[in-house]
Amino acid sequence: MRNDECIIRFLNKDGKVLQSFQKDREGWFQVSSKGIVRRCTAEQTLSHLLPPLAGVSQASVKVERIQKEA
Repeated sequence: MRNDECIIRFLNKDGKVLQSFQKDREGWFQVSSKGIVRRCTAEQTLSHLLPPLAGVSQASVKVERIQKEA
């Protein structure tokens, strides 16, 4: 699976999506729980991903495969 074939979702303890990250042709972008879209670098995406994976954050991470648009 390639980076542009998945979406990374950060969930709170109730399963509500806090934010998500995706990659498209222009690079990575973040979508907030309010729908605000922000461009970000791969380093910024990684810095958000590492704390939940290390168990330092209360958020959980879910990665889903997405269908590519033709």
